[in-house]
Amino acid sequence: DHGKRSIEIIPMILPIFLLGTEELRQATTDVKENSEELQSLINDMLETMVAAKGIGLAAPQVGRSERLFVIDVSPVISDHFDPEEEIPMQPMVFINATILDESEDETTFEEGCLSIPDIHEEITRPEQIRIQYLDRHFSKRVCEYDGMLGRVIQHEYDHLDGVLFIDHLTPFRRRLLKRRLREIMEGDVEAEYLIFVEGKGVLNP
Repeated sequence: DHGKRSIEIIPMILPIFLLGTEELRQATTDVKENSEELQSLINDMLETMVAAKGIGLAAPQVGRSERLFVIDVSPVISDHFDPEEEIPMQPMVFINATILDESEDETTFEEGCLSIPDIHEEITRPEQIRIQYLDRHFSKRVCEYDGMLGRVIQHEYDHLDGVLFIDHLTPFRRRLLKRRLREIMEGDVEAEYLIFVEGKGVLNP
């Protein structure tokens, strides 16, 4: 049989880049086209996010420069969503996202990040956003999100512009965390997933 055979590609678990790696601070570039490589990257990111018990992951967190992030809020639905709330099918893929509008109303909630393990801080963000993006099938979408879903999207969206959640803290709060942040940059963490540390490379949990 000389015909084409479809080969099942098994998703890979990628190391998550920690605070201190340049990739986390670089702005991403738009994805030009849908491709097998892109779909493979999406699968790898979803697999990596689940393995790390995260609910969101952006391309810079795995050392990539594509304007892309994935989320899956399934694990926190029972704790952080109203039973009446209509939640889009999970997981969700956001390609070339642009926030078009955000509400003046703000909410404060505790956030953490797979790239900054062990640190959780109260972060204030707009309550609602309107965002334009391509889904994984390259269909254009313009949607409004609020509550926990809106917050997770904003957190991941920040990564696309090299912004981390600790950047939203007051200078005083940042100073209090300085020592712990330095330790994370050096790879002195209790992460239960593969990590990439500047100057040290990939470290196993």
